[in-house]
Amino acid sequence: MKHDLILAGGGLANGLIAWRLKQLRPELRVLCIEEQSNIGGNHTWSFHDGDLSAAQHRWISPLVVHRWPCYDVHFPARSRRLASGYVSITSERFVEVIEPALGADLRTGQTIAQVNPRSVSLASAEHLQAKAVIDGRGVRDSEHLVLGRQAFLGQLLQLQAPHGLKAPIIMDARVAQGQGYRFVYVLPFTPDTVLVEDTHYVENHALAPEHLRDNISKYVGERGWVVAACLREEAGVLPITLAGDFANFWNDAPGQPRSGLRAGLFHCTTGYSLPYAVRMADWVARQSNLDADSLAKGMRAFAYQAWRGQRFYRLLNRMLFLAGRPQDRWQVMQRFYGLSEGLISRFYAGDSTFADKLRVVSGKPPVPVNEAVHAMLRYLPRHYENRE
Repeated sequence: MKHDLILAGGGLANGLIAWRLKQLRPELRVLCIEEQSNIGGNHTWSFHDGDLSAAQHRWISPLVVHRWPCYDVHFPARSRRLASGYVSITSERFVEVIEPALGADLRTGQTIAQVNPRSVSLASAEHLQAKAVIDGRGVRDSEHLVLGRQAFLGQLLQLQAPHGLKAPIIMDARVAQGQGYRFVYVLPFTPDTVLVEDTHYVENHALAPEHLRDNISKYVGERGWVVAACLREEAGVLPITLAGDFANFWNDAPGQPRSGLRAGLFHCTTGYSLPYAVRMADWVARQSNLDADSLAKGMRAFAYQAWRGQRFYRLLNRMLFLAGRPQDRWQVMQRFYGLSEGLISRFYAGDSTFADKLRVVSGKPPVPVNEAVHAMLRYLPRHYENRE
């Protein structure tokens, strides 16, 4: 059987594409192939209300496990509650909703040996053909990107008593710093269950899971919480882009339609990828021509628009990763969270205005001036940032 579209990988981006096409284009022969026993992996995806349109909020609402009307941040010299909605989706809900919707159009437990623009070869020697194949198998190494890392480990904890939190804590940087910016991320899903993540912005990922677990245990103990059980653990390393050569990054696999992290579609500073995955799913569902050449061209243009729109964020990343002592880099984020709520909301949505950008870099920088300037100008030769 020849399919209209094959989705190689059943992570967030391809899972949403498959589900959106099932909703809007049920006549299409779409097949999603995932190596693991379930789609979605082991993740919690979150986003801000302002990251999506009202229509997008509506169609992904079955996936949402919790919404909060506000969120908190804490730094050594600043604590603040922001009146901006925050939303979370878990991989468990992703599976519950999307797998039944896809039915026979989903194949799990299938190891992919090779992906081409119009075919997929499995380790079982089965060869599948389609008008187009979208490669959504996650982030890949590329010599054309300069990356930092957001390394984290999180535990969903059942507590013996209510935690008392009224809102999620997006960043708690009142913790011991290390070889990079460190904060704790806390999502209170029920009165006595909470997801606690120990997160580090580091140039190279070399953090032992045992160390991160110890950090969580210490944080929980300092808040006076007593753990009854650890219900789930998740860990990951998100790419944080400092600079890159978009043209050669995309040409690593010429003519291949790509989605999600594979296409470089994530917020350069926060690592959030769900808003881009939602927008990409909507974009694919609107295409009248789903052949490989058209999709590859269109997805490249989609990814380039996102890349070009985040040039300023990559500059800020260089300040965060390269300026000042690693243990002092929290000051960059503390200063940022003293700015207006509108500016912060637009930053997370990847929609900062010129005035926003000017405000972020105005005034005395929270790191040494000479190091800030050096960090901003680094990776600016012709082969970085100026190519399409």
